[in-house]
Amino acid sequence: MVLRKRILAASCAAMFAALAPATASADANGVKIGVMNDMSGTYADLSGKGSVVAAEMAVEEFGGSVLGKPITVLFGDHQNKADVASVLARKWFDTDGVDMAIDFPNSSTALAVQDIGKQKNKVTIVSTGATTALTGKACTPISFHWTYDTYSNSYPLAQQLVKSGKDTWTYITVDYAFGHALEADFRKAVEGSGGKNIASIKHPLNASDFSSPILAAQATKAKVVVLANAGNDTINGVKAAAEFGLAKTGQTVIIPVTFITDIKSLGLKAAQGLSYIDAYNLELDDRTRAFTKKFIERQKTAPSMGHIGTYSGVLHYLKAVKAANSIDAAAVAEKMRSMPVNDVFVRNGKIRPDGRMIHDMYVVQVKSEAESKGPWDLVKVVSTIPADQAFKPLSESECALVKK
Repeated sequence: MVLRKRILAASCAAMFAALAPATASADANGVKIGVMNDMSGTYADLSGKGSVVAAEMAVEEFGGSVLGKPITVLFGDHQNKADVASVLARKWFDTDGVDMAIDFPNSSTALAVQDIGKQKNKVTIVSTGATTALTGKACTPISFHWTYDTYSNSYPLAQQLVKSGKDTWTYITVDYAFGHALEADFRKAVEGSGGKNIASIKHPLNASDFSSPILAAQATKAKVVVLANAGNDTINGVKAAAEFGLAKTGQTVIIPVTFITDIKSLGLKAAQGLSYIDAYNLELDDRTRAFTKKFIERQKTAPSMGHIGTYSGVLHYLKAVKAANSIDAAAVAEKMRSMPVNDVFVRNGKIRPDGRMIHDMYVVQVKSEAESKGPWDLVKVVSTIPADQAFKPLSESECALVKK
């Protein structure tokens, strides 16, 4: 098996020069998969190199070739910028012969590449982008949303907390498409459950100082403060919340879009007791434990739900290529929708007409230092959210592919 990889990213100033041909000698008839994400910024730990490793593990599990040709994995850094992602995607699809692109932490980049994939007739799979617009107004017949979204990580938490008496809410929100969508889903869930939304405090992506937003949230006296962000922004927000003692004043801080890598960065002392929604149960069974062990050996971290989603998306795509006996996007997408998703991540997952792959989600809680039995034994599953309850109902979809 040959896996040839090239980093295809640079600063905006040198964007075009940096995006040099990745695999000029690759067989034009081979299948090429492009993993696009944040390699060095705020989302690097939850995606980054780990998603590339996950994609490679899927290719290896599949056998390294399909339709008699080798499978090649490329990867590139979109720098959390939609324009960089768009340039890279066009180059991959037009010049480098990439057949499918996957991952995309940062909803703006995901929306941009999904639209280009539609134009170029290429399959796209979003693992780490979260906005529900991907399977709403922006849906396409050849695009898929795989791991989680703003609905799956907001509604269950909001409904549970409002019912327990935590009925006033304030948001500290990253100021771009993902944060806006996450806050909007929370607001709807809170109001639908009988709660009240009090305030929204915006911050830029990759903010280093959260003292001002945390103090503003504290002043609202809301019972719940939502960190509507992810990656390093969540980590810095949690640290600031602890520094200013929000919990001591009776405010509950929730971190809805959190990854196991974030908990590792925070440490159990700072994070213990926090609850969030996760798509991946590392302790589900022997298969998941074996995959996690193998991933840790390669990457030196446990797989985040973004990583395992990339693995699962690549593997399902390759199964569909084989079943379709073609790399034609429409033919492959049809097979992807018709086949159940079964792998170490998902058991009997289903792909809906809008491209949303539905599967069980988990409410998890961070363990105490006394409870943890190993370096990655960080969370425990509190409850399971069934697939048909975890995601936005099709009856509420704005996707043109959904027949009302």
